[in-house]
Amino acid sequence: MLRQFPVMAALGCALLAAAFGAATPASAQPADKVTVAGWSQPISEITNLLAEPDKGFFAAQGIALDYVPGTGGGSAIQNMLAGQADIAFTDPASLYLALDKGADLVAIYNIYPQNVFNVVAPKSAGIRTAADLKGKRIGVYSLSSGTRQNLQVLLHQVGLSEDDVTIEVTGLLNFAPLIQGQVDATAATDTGLLVARERGLADVDVIEVRDHLNLPSDIFVVTREVYEAKKPLLRRFLAAYRDSAAWMIASPEEAARLAVTRAINGRDEAVNLDIIKLRNLASVSPTTDSEGLGAFDPDVIQKGADTFHELGLMGRSLDMNDIVKTDLIPAKDGAQ
Repeated sequence: MLRQFPVMAALGCALLAAAFGAATPASAQPADKVTVAGWSQPISEITNLLAEPDKGFFAAQGIALDYVPGTGGGSAIQNMLAGQADIAFTDPASLYLALDKGADLVAIYNIYPQNVFNVVAPKSAGIRTAADLKGKRIGVYSLSSGTRQNLQVLLHQVGLSEDDVTIEVTGLLNFAPLIQGQVDATAATDTGLLVARERGLADVDVIEVRDHLNLPSDIFVVTREVYEAKKPLLRRFLAAYRDSAAWMIASPEEAARLAVTRAINGRDEAVNLDIIKLRNLASVSPTTDSEGLGAFDPDVIQKGADTFHELGLMGRSLDMNDIVKTDLIPAKDGAQ
């Protein structure tokens, strides 16, 4: 969820082509291409995907992996629905909003069970609780990003809405306007805050969204048509992703080294390691401890949908039991 690195789309696509073009299985059998629409550029926190040429987790499952960068969870779903990808790497809020607009989607894997979003403000601003945000200017990455949607959730928990604040779109460098005093606070993530602190940000108060609603940060989403038609392929994809995530959890130092050449923001290996460790922490939960990586907590997903309905962001309530499908998630013991 790191949102601090401005890059040109052409650069991102070129790096992705170089990173994923070699991801082919060792056998003569042609690999099945699977394209993931991401919320971000190829950044260090998704090193487990970017390391495919080095580690071959997807190739081992007969998959040639590709990645389409995006500018938030909403754009990931839009790119998937436009036919540019098979799977969206997105957030629950973007899923709820797309479902409300009529998209027939299915969530198939819980990438980051922990909510990593926050709101950061200089101590001098006196913003120490969510209620203190009333009347303030708050930066968000984009209007289709998890930063905005989680901000909406946070405001709702204390009886506020976007009408009570001023939203400013700050783009990738969402801490620069904060430092320069152009906004009173900025909606960010754990990794974004980490990098900002590495660059000298100090004396801030941090409001954690998870203290109000620990909604997962990111999930894999597909159309219901793809879910029904490509279950064997999706099952192989999730097995490969699970293996890549388990590798990054077990070998963060190796992942940090690979990120130096694979991630567009990965030049500093020490920073890579800190980011990767944070993302590893977000990948696990009491539920994944018992059921395995990728497992959902149905009650939390439903509460998130109910909250968005209460916010007035959706015109109808959703039954997430029909949306969250767990039959493709690899078993904890690795059985397929």
